[in-house]
Amino acid sequence: MAKRKTPEELSVEELRRLLVEKRRGARKERLEHYRRTGRVISLAPDVSDDMNAHASAPVVDTAAPAEAAPEVASAPQNPRRKWMDRILLAVEVLAVVGLIGVLLNGLGLLRTLNAEVVAALNPVTPTPTPLVMAVVLPSGHTPPDAQGNTAPNESEIPSHLRPMVQSLANIPAPPSAPDQAVRLQIPALNVDAPIVQGDGWEQLKKGVGQYIGSAKPGDDGNVVLSAHNDVYGELFRYLDRLVPGDQVVIYTQQRQYIYIVDRTVIVEPTAVEVMASTGNPTVTLISCYPYLVDKQRIVVFARLQN
Repeated sequence: MAKRKTPEELSVEELRRLLVEKRRGARKERLEHYRRTGRVISLAPDVSDDMNAHASAPVVDTAAPAEAAPEVASAPQNPRRKWMDRILLAVEVLAVVGLIGVLLNGLGLLRTLNAEVVAALNPVTPTPTPLVMAVVLPSGHTPPDAQGNTAPNESEIPSHLRPMVQSLANIPAPPSAPDQAVRLQIPALNVDAPIVQGDGWEQLKKGVGQYIGSAKPGDDGNVVLSAHNDVYGELFRYLDRLVPGDQVVIYTQQRQYIYIVDRTVIVEPTAVEVMASTGNPTVTLISCYPYLVDKQRIVVFARLQN
């Protein structure tokens, strides 16, 4: 009688063979139990015992529980279900597009708010400029009576433009600056007078008025100055005596600018085009004309020296 080996004495091949035999016996018992209960369908004859020679080969069950058998063909899909799936897909796509639109709109609003905050934290002082051209040339007034009394001449303003006069009069004067005109000299007429910002009725009582929005001395553009000829100092009484080549000197807080008279014209009070900006440094002097009649305007043009 051969001595029975202990598991430690068995070789790897012997252990594998024993394990296969044990699994085969358990498998047979399980298949017999399934056959008796009617839960298995035999698809092939039982494997013979000569498989001992191939114990190392994997064992594959040829029978399986009937309830675990895979479906051979799936049932046809419901057309209604197809349409529902497509509708749901369209709804999802629209929802994603809408979300993207909301995000982009939110980014735009955020940029706008940031710009407004920056503007609020860094305010810029605007330079006052006329919104429209003057209705009539400045310095217009009624001829003074025997006591020297006079008043603005509203009759020379076209009736349909009179509502604009008040809005133009309310344009604020720019703040004082070093490059702002402060004094005017005309050596040929012995004129030496202060320049104030604005050419309204009250400003021209104080001196020569500069039209708000006109150029600064020395800059490209038109420095428009006006004064009365027969009231409040009669500063421009002899403006008609200027001839080409005479000097007009404008002072700022920093320096002086010398302009040379170019020509003189007589125009109607509504000829506001003489106040238009120019491409070169020029000065325009305006006053009522003739003396003590004041139905027209005398306009003197001068250009910057050199």
